[in-house]
Amino acid sequence: MWLPDDPLIAAELTRLRAASEEARAARKARGGFRPQDMSDNIVRMGTEFLALSPEEGELVYMLARSAGAQNVVEFGASFGISAMYFAAAMWKTGGHFTTTEVHPDKCAALHETFRRAGVEDCVTLLEGDARETLKGVEGPVDFVLLDGWKGMYLTVLEILKPKLKPGAMVLSDNLSLASTKDYFDAVSDPASGFLTQRCGDMGLSLYLG
Repeated sequence: MWLPDDPLIAAELTRLRAASEEARAARKARGGFRPQDMSDNIVRMGTEFLALSPEEGELVYMLARSAGAQNVVEFGASFGISAMYFAAAMWKTGGHFTTTEVHPDKCAALHETFRRAGVEDCVTLLEGDARETLKGVEGPVDFVLLDGWKGMYLTVLEILKPKLKPGAMVLSDNLSLASTKDYFDAVSDPASGFLTQRCGDMGLSLYLG
Protein backbone atom coordinates (compact mmCIF):
# COMPACT_ATOMS: atom_id res chain seq x y z
CA MET A 1 0.00 0.00 0.00
CA TRP A 2 1.34 3.42 -0.98
CA LEU A 3 1.67 5.90 1.89
CA PRO A 4 2.07 9.69 1.82
CA ASP A 5 5.49 11.02 2.73
CA ASP A 6 4.12 13.05 5.63
CA PRO A 7 4.80 10.71 8.58
CA LEU A 8 1.81 11.78 10.72
CA ILE A 9 -0.67 11.40 7.87
CA ALA A 10 0.90 8.08 6.89
CA ALA A 11 0.62 6.80 10.46
CA GLU A 12 -3.07 7.71 10.68
CA LEU A 13 -3.79 6.17 7.29
CA THR A 14 -2.08 2.96 8.34
CA ARG A 15 -4.07 2.88 11.60
CA LEU A 16 -7.36 3.54 9.84
CA ARG A 17 -6.70 0.92 7.16
CA ALA A 18 -6.02 -1.71 9.82
CA ALA A 19 -9.19 -0.79 11.71
CA SER A 20 -11.19 -0.87 8.47
CA GLU A 21 -9.94 -4.36 7.65
CA GLU A 22 -10.79 -5.56 11.15
CA ALA A 23 -14.30 -4.11 10.82
CA ARG A 24 -14.72 -5.67 7.37
CA ALA A 25 -13.75 -9.10 8.71
CA ALA A 26 -16.23 -8.74 11.58
CA ARG A 27 -18.98 -7.69 9.16
CA LYS A 28 -18.23 -10.67 6.93
CA ALA A 29 -18.35 -13.01 9.93
CA ARG A 30 -21.81 -11.82 10.90
CA GLY A 31 -23.10 -12.10 7.34
CA GLY A 32 -22.90 -8.53 6.08
CA PHE A 33 -24.68 -5.34 7.02
CA ARG A 34 -27.50 -5.55 9.53
CA PRO A 35 -31.04 -4.58 8.46
CA GLN A 36 -30.95 -1.36 10.48
CA ASP A 37 -27.78 -0.32 8.64
CA MET A 38 -29.69 -0.15 5.37
CA SER A 39 -32.53 2.01 6.65
CA ASP A 40 -33.31 5.48 5.28
CA ASN A 41 -32.09 7.07 8.50
CA ILE A 42 -28.95 8.99 7.48
CA VAL A 43 -27.62 8.88 11.05
CA ARG A 44 -26.58 5.26 10.86
CA MET A 45 -23.68 2.83 10.82
CA GLY A 46 -21.78 4.64 13.55
CA THR A 47 -19.28 1.81 13.91
CA GLU A 48 -18.92 0.88 10.22
CA PHE A 49 -15.94 1.87 8.08
CA LEU A 50 -17.44 2.96 4.76
CA ALA A 51 -14.14 3.58 3.06
CA LEU A 52 -12.50 3.90 -0.31
CA SER A 53 -10.23 1.01 -1.28
CA PRO A 54 -6.47 1.69 -1.28
CA GLU A 55 -6.59 1.95 -5.08
CA GLU A 56 -9.47 4.43 -4.95
CA GLY A 57 -7.70 6.43 -2.27
CA GLU A 58 -4.59 6.65 -4.38
CA LEU A 59 -6.76 7.78 -7.30
CA VAL A 60 -8.28 10.69 -5.37
CA TYR A 61 -4.79 11.71 -4.23
CA MET A 62 -3.50 11.58 -7.80
CA LEU A 63 -6.42 13.58 -9.19
CA ALA A 64 -6.34 16.25 -6.49
CA ARG A 65 -2.56 16.54 -6.59
CA SER A 66 -2.28 16.65 -10.38
CA ALA A 67 -5.03 19.28 -10.59
CA GLY A 68 -3.29 21.42 -7.99
CA ALA A 69 -6.64 21.49 -6.17
CA GLN A 70 -7.10 24.37 -3.75
CA ASN A 71 -10.66 23.89 -2.51
CA VAL A 72 -11.80 20.26 -2.15
CA VAL A 73 -15.17 19.15 -0.76
CA GLU A 74 -16.20 15.65 0.31
CA PHE A 75 -19.70 14.39 1.02
CA GLY A 76 -19.41 11.57 3.57
CA ALA A 77 -16.25 11.23 5.67
CA SER A 78 -17.07 8.09 7.70
CA PHE A 79 -13.91 7.52 9.77
CA GLY A 80 -11.65 9.59 7.53
CA ILE A 81 -9.66 7.26 5.27
CA SER A 82 -10.42 9.35 2.18
CA ALA A 83 -9.75 12.49 4.24
CA MET A 84 -6.17 11.34 4.84
CA TYR A 85 -5.56 10.99 1.09
CA PHE A 86 -7.00 14.44 0.48
CA ALA A 87 -5.08 15.95 3.40
CA ALA A 88 -1.88 14.51 1.93
CA ALA A 89 -2.69 16.15 -1.40
CA MET A 90 -3.51 19.48 0.26
CA TRP A 91 -0.20 19.31 2.13
CA LYS A 92 1.45 19.35 -1.30
CA THR A 93 -0.82 21.85 -3.10
CA GLY A 94 -1.37 24.28 -0.23
CA GLY A 95 -5.12 23.87 -0.57
CA HIS A 96 -7.97 23.25 1.87
CA PHE A 97 -10.19 20.21 2.31
CA THR A 98 -13.76 20.31 3.66
CA THR A 99 -15.56 17.12 4.58
CA THR A 100 -18.96 16.25 6.05
CA GLU A 101 -20.23 13.68 8.52
CA VAL A 102 -23.60 13.27 10.20
CA HIS A 103 -22.92 10.62 12.83
CA PRO A 104 -21.81 12.27 16.11
CA ASP A 105 -19.54 9.38 17.17
CA LYS A 106 -17.75 9.47 13.83
CA CYS A 107 -17.40 13.26 14.10
CA ALA A 108 -15.67 12.87 17.46
CA ALA A 109 -13.33 10.24 16.02
CA LEU A 110 -12.59 12.42 12.99
CA HIS A 111 -11.56 15.39 15.11
CA GLU A 112 -9.13 13.15 16.98
CA THR A 113 -7.77 11.71 13.72
CA PHE A 114 -7.19 15.17 12.27
CA ARG A 115 -5.45 16.26 15.46
CA ARG A 116 -3.10 13.26 15.46
CA ALA A 117 -2.38 13.70 11.74
CA GLY A 118 -1.57 17.37 12.26
CA VAL A 119 -3.95 18.52 9.52
CA GLU A 120 -6.36 20.71 11.49
CA ASP A 121 -5.15 23.81 9.63
CA CYS A 122 -6.01 22.43 6.20
CA VAL A 123 -9.09 20.32 7.00
CA THR A 124 -12.59 21.44 8.03
CA LEU A 125 -15.24 19.01 9.29
CA LEU A 126 -18.86 20.07 8.81
CA GLU A 127 -20.96 18.18 11.37
CA GLY A 128 -24.61 17.38 10.66
CA ASP A 129 -26.83 17.00 7.61
CA ALA A 130 -24.75 17.86 4.55
CA ARG A 131 -27.84 19.21 2.81
CA GLU A 132 -27.63 22.08 5.29
CA THR A 133 -23.95 22.34 6.18
CA LEU A 134 -22.72 22.45 2.57
CA LYS A 135 -24.81 25.53 1.85
CA GLY A 136 -22.18 27.57 3.67
CA VAL A 137 -19.21 26.33 1.64
CA GLU A 138 -17.53 29.09 -0.31
CA GLY A 139 -16.39 28.70 -3.89
CA PRO A 140 -14.74 28.29 -6.20
CA VAL A 141 -14.61 24.53 -5.54
CA ASP A 142 -12.29 22.60 -7.83
CA PHE A 143 -12.74 18.99 -6.65
CA VAL A 144 -15.68 17.09 -5.11
CA LEU A 145 -15.94 13.52 -3.83
CA LEU A 146 -19.44 12.09 -3.41
CA ASP A 147 -19.30 9.10 -1.07
CA GLY A 148 -22.05 9.64 1.51
CA TRP A 149 -25.69 8.53 1.49
CA LYS A 150 -26.18 7.46 -2.12
CA GLY A 151 -29.71 8.75 -2.59
CA MET A 152 -28.45 12.26 -1.72
CA TYR A 153 -25.76 12.51 -4.40
CA LEU A 154 -27.88 14.58 -6.79
CA THR A 155 -29.15 16.88 -4.03
CA VAL A 156 -25.62 17.51 -2.79
CA LEU A 157 -24.36 18.18 -6.30
CA GLU A 158 -27.16 20.69 -6.88
CA ILE A 159 -26.06 22.53 -3.73
CA LEU A 160 -22.42 22.59 -4.82
CA LYS A 161 -22.84 23.18 -8.56
CA PRO A 162 -23.13 27.00 -8.32
CA LYS A 163 -19.84 26.96 -6.39
CA LEU A 164 -17.89 24.86 -8.91
CA LYS A 165 -15.28 26.52 -11.06
CA PRO A 166 -15.09 25.58 -14.75
CA GLY A 167 -12.91 22.50 -15.03
CA ALA A 168 -13.79 21.22 -11.55
CA MET A 169 -13.90 17.46 -11.14
CA VAL A 170 -16.64 15.50 -9.37
CA LEU A 171 -15.76 11.93 -8.41
CA SER A 172 -18.61 9.64 -7.31
CA ASP A 173 -18.38 6.22 -5.69
CA ASN A 174 -20.65 3.14 -5.50
CA LEU A 175 -22.39 3.71 -8.82
CA SER A 176 -23.42 0.06 -8.93
CA LEU A 177 -26.06 0.83 -6.29
CA ALA A 178 -29.53 1.51 -7.65
CA SER A 179 -29.89 4.59 -5.43
CA THR A 180 -27.24 6.42 -7.49
CA LYS A 181 -29.08 6.00 -10.81
CA ASP A 182 -30.84 9.37 -10.77
CA TYR A 183 -27.54 11.09 -10.06
CA PHE A 184 -25.61 9.31 -12.78
CA ASP A 185 -28.38 9.82 -15.34
CA ALA A 186 -28.38 13.54 -14.52
CA VAL A 187 -24.62 14.10 -14.88
CA SER A 188 -24.53 11.95 -18.02
CA ASP A 189 -27.05 14.23 -19.75
CA PRO A 190 -25.19 16.48 -22.25
CA ALA A 191 -27.37 19.38 -21.08
CA SER A 192 -26.16 19.02 -17.48
CA GLY A 193 -22.97 20.99 -17.97
CA PHE A 194 -20.86 17.93 -17.12
CA LEU A 195 -18.79 15.54 -19.21
CA THR A 196 -19.00 12.19 -17.44
CA GLN A 197 -17.28 8.84 -17.75
CA ARG A 198 -17.74 5.74 -15.61
CA CYS A 199 -14.95 3.36 -14.66
CA GLY A 200 -16.10 0.35 -12.67
CA ASP A 201 -17.92 1.49 -9.55
CA MET A 202 -16.75 5.11 -9.81
CA GLY A 203 -17.69 7.98 -12.07
CA LEU A 204 -15.70 11.08 -12.98
CA SER A 205 -17.44 14.22 -14.15
CA LEU A 206 -15.78 17.35 -15.53
CA TYR A 207 -17.73 20.56 -14.96
CA LEU A 208 -17.68 22.39 -18.26
CA GLY A 209 -18.96 25.65 -16.77
